[in-house]
Amino acid sequence: MDWVLQKGKQEEFPARIHVLLARDAPYGVVIRRGPAKHVCFIGWDRKSDTFEVGQWLKGRIYGRRCDLSPDGRHLIYFAMNGKWDSEAKGSWTAISRAPYLKAIGLWAKGDCWDGGGLFVDSRTYWLNGRYGQQTIREPHNLLRTERHPGEYEYGGECPGVYYLRLQRDGWRLVASEELSKRCHVDVFEKSIQVGWVLRKLAYQTSEPPAGRGGYYDEHEIKDEATGTVVKKPGWEWSEVDRDRLVWCESGKLYSGHLTYNGVGRVTTLFDFNPMRFERIKAPY
Repeated sequence: MDWVLQKGKQEEFPARIHVLLARDAPYGVVIRRGPAKHVCFIGWDRKSDTFEVGQWLKGRIYGRRCDLSPDGRHLIYFAMNGKWDSEAKGSWTAISRAPYLKAIGLWAKGDCWDGGGLFVDSRTYWLNGRYGQQTIREPHNLLRTERHPGEYEYGGECPGVYYLRLQRDGWRLVASEELSKRCHVDVFEKSIQVGWVLRKLAYQTSEPPAGRGGYYDEHEIKDEATGTVVKKPGWEWSEVDRDRLVWCESGKLYSGHLTYNGVGRVTTLFDFNPMRFERIKAPY
């Protein structure tokens, strides 16, 4: 659980979760954050719904600038630990073997503009780096492309990678709205089984709610036939995984099957809240 100071007292928040799913393999990587400066990668075998802790970082990983290769073998991620005098200049883009952090490809950044990237296919990657990155080492057997992987560009922070990843993976950007001078929302939709649509509300704000960051998501499911919308504001991440819906809420990962009446047969797959930092060595 994460703790913050609210009006002179501590308030407890669950672990924050973001998930990457491989497109061509039944594998995923969970990015678990909490407390604020502790984050880890956790491998998810989606056939057996079993989990393997990869490695922890004392720092921050920007989940919306990360990607998992289609075969589930490699990760690309953007991280920051603030050690500005280090070889990686305090923030860096890396490619690793999932679900570990140890870099087989490494590019020093030195600030938090751009960073991260996407896999075009299982052997080709694109780096999000208009403002300069210093190459420390290139990954063997992987090929870098300079070609931008999307139809549009969405700026130098998280949407510049995240929105491209969503659209690549079947999400449609259907609406954008300025809610205030300090808050904007983009709405994505993905069709799912039995006449339902999954809606992702991607917020950008300088005044986030307690326990949220400047970028956060909420979700809804909509009945295509009736237009009925069921709000799921506690779902911080959600996706379609084969014939089921999967989502994260309150630091836990769930699955469920949609029926004509909504989400049913809900299963708790894993509770990430009890996890604590541990030193783990990558097996390569």
